[in-house]
Order: sequence, then structure tokens, then C-alpha cells
Amino acid sequence: MLVIPAIDIKGGQCVRLLQGDPERETVYSSDPVAMAQRFEEMGARLIHVVDLDGAFEGYPVNKHLVMEISRSIAIPIEIGGGIRSREAIEEYLHAGIDRIILGSSALDDNFDHLIEGFLDSIVVGVDAKDSMVATHGWKRVSDIAALDVISELKKSGIREIIYTDISTDGMLTGPNLESVEHILRAVRGISLIASGGVASIDDVHRLREFSPLGLRGCIVGKAIYDGRIDLREALRIFDQG
Repeated sequence: MLVIPAIDIKGGQCVRLLQGDPERETVYSSDPVAMAQRFEEMGARLIHVVDLDGAFEGYPVNKHLVMEISRSIAIPIEIGGGIRSREAIEEYLHAGIDRIILGSSALDDNFDHLIEGFLDSIVVGVDAKDSMVATHGWKRVSDIAALDVISELKKSGIREIIYTDISTDGMLTGPNLESVEHILRAVRGISLIASGGVASIDDVHRLREFSPLGLRGCIVGKAIYDGRIDLREALRIFDQG
């Protein structure tokens, strides 16, 4: 199971937000590029990067930094945040970025057109609060059930989902294991990456129990920055592809 370190960029800095709230921000580094290089040196094989400013504004804001991260390391990155057009997807792919995370645009009527020709590079981030989909940088909670969206995405040919439980994100209270298991059992054949709440190696152990159901990995952020999880050790134990 992949353990994927996270870099969230806001104002050009590496930050973490509590439950996605921009007013509850902790800055961990003024140099996201150096942070990515550090994660690579520790053994990471994939880095999760989010342009938080882009998520809030609706278009890529920190793409220069994202591209610099991609150029500075040899391992792949995935990027999300404000990517809502074919032009934005193409620009990142042409810059050598491997995986594009789409979020709010997955609910648009033209989603199938948006991903046409890019399917192999697309991952969809489904963010939920009380099992309902949240969009636009988590500022809006819809009346659409996350499970229904994931089922429809599978029909569109999406093979991998990043599922984030907003209530646990950045809180270090443990992942929502019940939601993760429910999705994996309800939508067979989808590959899932869990995000939100991972606070300890024990949490990662518990998530790994879902690997036979299709859990491919988990994203870890605050627990790494706060020293609760030793990334090098977690990668040694869990990171098996």
C-alpha cells in the first residue's frame, strides 16, 4: 500500500488547514520545493500536491511552483486544485506532471468531454462531509451523496478515486474507516486512496486491512509535519505499490 506525503500550497508556502478552513492554517515551510525533495530522499514514490489557492479561486494559482516541484524531483507527483479546464490539464501534462486530480469539475455536465483523451492521467478527488460531496475548496456542501458520485465516475471510466473525509482532515483523530470500507464494498473494482485523519502508524495498519477490497494507499500530511509519523519508517513498512 502506498503512503503518499502531502504538500498543500497556499501563498507560496507549505501549509496544512484544519478541515479545509483557510482561517485555520499552520505554515510548515516557506519552500515547498525543498519539502518535495526531502520527501523523495526519504523514499516516497509519489507526492500529493494541492494548490489550495487554486481550489479557492477556481483556476491554477501556484502552477509555477507545482512545475518547479515536478522538475526538481525524479518521482511522480499528482496535482489538484482549481483544475477545471482542458487547457489546465494539458498545461500540466505537457510540463511532465503524471497525475491530474479533478474535483469540483466532476459534477459538471461536460465532465466526460473534459477528460476525453486524458483518462489515463486523471484521478478524481471526492471530498465529503457527512457523506455528502463538498466542492470549490470545500466551501460548498452539495446534496449529492459521495457514493453516488463515485458510482457514476466509475461508469465514466475513472479508475482511481481520492476520498477525503473533511471532518477528519487535519484533525489527527484517525481516518473514517467506516466510510472507506462502505465505499470499497459498494463500488467494486474502483481503486481508492484514503485521505484525512491519519495520525499514527496504527491508523495506516488499520487502513491496510482494506487493501484486498481495493484500497491502494493513503495520503498523510499533518502527522508527518508534526512528527507523529516517521515517513521513512512508514514507507519501509507499507509502501509496496
